[in-house]
Formats: sequence, structure tokens, C-alpha cells
Amino acid sequence: MSAHEAVTPTAAREHSAARTEEDFRAVYAAAPAGVWAAPGRVNLIGEHTDYNDGFVMPLALPHTTLAAASARTDGVLRLHSGGADGGVVELRVDDLRPAPDGGWAAYPAGIVWAMREAGLPVGGADLHYDSVVPTGAGLSSSAALEVVTALALNDLYALGLAPQRLAQLAQRAENAFVGVPCGIMDQTAAACCTDGHALFLDTRDLTRRQVPFDLAGEGLRLLVVDTRVKHELGDGAYAERRAGCERGARALGVRALRDVPYAHLPEALEKLSGEPVVQALVRHIVTENQRVEEVIARLDAGRTRAIGPLLSAGHASLRDDFKISCAELDLAVDTANAAGAVGARMTGGGFGGSAIVLVEEADAAAVTTAVTDAFTAAGHAAPRVFTAVPSAGARRLK
Repeated sequence: MSAHEAVTPTAAREHSAARTEEDFRAVYAAAPAGVWAAPGRVNLIGEHTDYNDGFVMPLALPHTTLAAASARTDGVLRLHSGGADGGVVELRVDDLRPAPDGGWAAYPAGIVWAMREAGLPVGGADLHYDSVVPTGAGLSSSAALEVVTALALNDLYALGLAPQRLAQLAQRAENAFVGVPCGIMDQTAAACCTDGHALFLDTRDLTRRQVPFDLAGEGLRLLVVDTRVKHELGDGAYAERRAGCERGARALGVRALRDVPYAHLPEALEKLSGEPVVQALVRHIVTENQRVEEVIARLDAGRTRAIGPLLSAGHASLRDDFKISCAELDLAVDTANAAGAVGARMTGGGFGGSAIVLVEEADAAAVTTAVTDAFTAAGHAAPRVFTAVPSAGARRLK
């Protein structure tokens, strides 16, 4: 893949179901019952607000994880990934237990466990996975893997579950089985996004609104800059920030930081003056929720270019208050803005991964070149830059 590659939804979706079906046949010596897909995502605005009952606004990428699958009647779960070494992972569904450090197979195994824990009649299955969602890039490859597994099992066992329920089960699997205390945003984006829209989600009551996001029609482009710096949300840093937010909520006497009004932020920060780390976390969450609402208002008013400064302000907050940026992300954002971007920020959990850059269509190539050249000059590996095309959520392909 070249340093700059615009990926269309059709091209990414066809990466492909036929090949995934063929690979399933090669691994399991039988045809699958079907092939399903779930996308990665970028988050336009609203970072780390989801586990604080706040507002988020992700959009699905055309990059997907595909699963070919068939049900089994013997209680055996067999898992195989075209992108992982080690062959087929074989487990018994009755023996599934939470397994931190269980490797990639813990994510789909956790889905089976979560469904059975919820009393759903799920048995064994054969599954083969093929993915073009970059891992470690902050684009939620884990949620894509979870959601595509949940959707396949939903169909194989005729469970009749709605997309949001599948997202909740996927979050349960990641929280309780894999051991990552993530919020609900990534799984909801993978399950519920629609073509040509960003998803406005209230993570407290799970109300959703699809917001039209036709950048091409306005002469704009949203670039994703994958810094190729890998991160691991299970290393404790993510959990530390979540715990700090919960301490702040307790100190302020609220259920979650979502309940601190933006207008009352100065008083809240004064109350937390003895805990500067928690104070900074609270400041980010409260201002980030406000930024989400402002982005929604500007998009509703047809002022898409006006969201750029809010993206950049969000990056500064993540860098300075939440302290989850890194040199490569800061370089990508600063260089893009200096080269004429409308706005830019890191996206995802942090400590590496990707940045998003809102640019005029006419400036996309120049901004991409500037970022790539800056990485070379700094001695970093060349970033991968591609265009984010708002795409559909999880679906059955065959």
C-alpha cells in the first residue's frame, strides 16, 4: 500500500468475501454457512467520554474484518485467523473462562462466553477471519473482530438480536473476558454505523442519531494518518485514566463526569485543586463533551469547515490534560495544521495509533506530503495515510 491511499467502501468490502470463504474451505474442509463483515472506525470527536456516560461521534471505515462461519453441534469452538500464526485454536464452549492475555482468540471466545452468560442458546462454531483493519492503529480492530463474531453467531443460532444488543455483548466480552475496561463506543460504531454518516451516540442511554457527513460533496476530505506506532490498551494506562475519572466523579458527587455541566467546570476544578492529575482528567472530559455538542450544532447548520478548530482543540486537550498523545501523533497533527489543514487531532485510545486530518480536497496531497516528509526528517517510519469514507456497520455478505 502506498503512503497515501484513498480506499473506497466497495474496494475494501471486496477484500474479499470470496477469498474468506475459500480460506474457510481450506482450513475446515467444508463450506461455511455464510460470510459476515464488521468495520473498523475512526472517532470524529468525543475521546474517552464513552466510559464517562458522555457523547461520542464515530464513523465506520470501509476497512473490515470478515468472518466465514458455520455452527457446530458438539460444543467445540474452532477459531482461525489468516493474519495470525499458530493454526486453529480449539476450545470447548463449556470450558470458556475469562482469560486476560489470551491473545487474539480471546476476543471471539469472549463473545461466545458473553452470549452464554446472558442465557443465549449458543453452542460451538467453526470461524475463519480475514481482516484489513490495521491492528494497533487506534481504529478499533478488536471491536470489529468482536462484532463480526457476534453477528455471525446471531445469524447461525437465529438469536434475533438487534445491532445495539450485539454491541453490548461485545463490550461485555472485552470488559469481563479479555480484561480491557473499554466503553461502548467502538462496538456500537462497528454494529450500527451507516454509509455516508457519522454516528452521534449518547453512551448513557444509547440513543443514536445518524448525522449526514458528505465531505466529498463539500470539497473536503478526512485523512487518517496511521503513525504505525503500536499501542496496547490493556497495559494499565487506559485503566488508570478510567479510574481517575471515576475518582473525579466521586469527589464531585455525580454519577459520572457527563453530569458536570460545562458552565460549572470552574467550580468543579476548584474543588479538585488538591488532585491536579484528576483535575486535568475532569477538564478534558467536560470540555470534550462540550466539543461533541458543538460539532453536532455546526454540522446541523451546514458549517462543516467550522468543526476544524474543535478537532484541533480536542487534540490539545488529549495531549495536555489526558496525556495520551505521543511524539508521532503530535508531529502529524502539528505538521498537518501548519500545511493548511482545516483541523486535526489524534483518534482512539492513545499512546500511538492514528490521527485524523480534515482538509480541503485540493490540499489533501500537499498535506499528506508534508506529514510524510516530517516523519522522514524526524527519523520515524513513514506513516500510512488514507481517506476515511463514512461506511456501513456490520452486515452479512453471503
